[in-house]
Amino acid sequence: MANSIRSETSARNWSASDLLAHNITVQCQSAPDFFGSEPGSIDHIDPDLLLPTDLSFSSTTANLSDDAYRFLAHLYLASHEHPCQKSTIVDLSRSILDATGFCERDIVSKRDHDIPHTFCGYRTTRADVCLFHFTSHSILLVVQVECDETTTNSESADPVPQVIAEAIATFQYNNRKRAASGLPILDTMTVPCISMVGTKPTFYLVPVTSQLSTCVISGLHPSHPTVVQCCPLPSQLSVFKGMEVLDYRRTALQYFDAFRDLARVNWTKFIDGYVKIGQSVSDTKA
Repeated sequence: MANSIRSETSARNWSASDLLAHNITVQCQSAPDFFGSEPGSIDHIDPDLLLPTDLSFSSTTANLSDDAYRFLAHLYLASHEHPCQKSTIVDLSRSILDATGFCERDIVSKRDHDIPHTFCGYRTTRADVCLFHFTSHSILLVVQVECDETTTNSESADPVPQVIAEAIATFQYNNRKRAASGLPILDTMTVPCISMVGTKPTFYLVPVTSQLSTCVISGLHPSHPTVVQCCPLPSQLSVFKGMEVLDYRRTALQYFDAFRDLARVNWTKFIDGYVKIGQSVSDTKA
């Protein structure tokens, strides 16, 4: 039985106390446990993603792909020129998703995307970055961005509560889209999420159920616990820096590559039943 907590916190301002109030815990896992196996080779990814980030000197700039150039430029800005500007990390996050194959046909990345939801009276939150499915207008993945506390004079905000709040908002939003399209709503969605603190990514799988969503709407403490899985990069790779360090970047790209496939397995369920662009209804019944 759920107990009343009457939390009046908007999704934009969730903190660790809101996770506790809603019976949500976070379990960090090793890469093999989180991904199902050790992240594999990235030989199929553009090798230029591992070049030095200062492109002003490079005689090979003209030969870079657009994705590689944007990624290296945004990484340089985020790690050297404008490390305290959140917008720079947002741009870096989008360039990584593009360069590592998340933005396939019918999927685009969006920044500062408002997600309508109901959190005990509050009606909207904003994802720093999200992947948006064009046909269904579903949200497939959300990215929460924070400045790295080691590059600022104040402690950065904890991204985890915001990540989870945006996942719950995504559950509500996607189910409203399904209902409006005449499709059955889903009782459970595991929402893939990423946080970027400076140039350091962490990966999440957030299982959201109808019970949790209802309790968030009503200000109730769910009787059933929610366990969020997360996978940070090994801390020994870089204590104070992120993807500007080459070994860290190589591992981060391996994680992004593995997470793309894991995320796709989960978001495919969100868009099940929608007709793809260029496909007729009769094709889907064949």
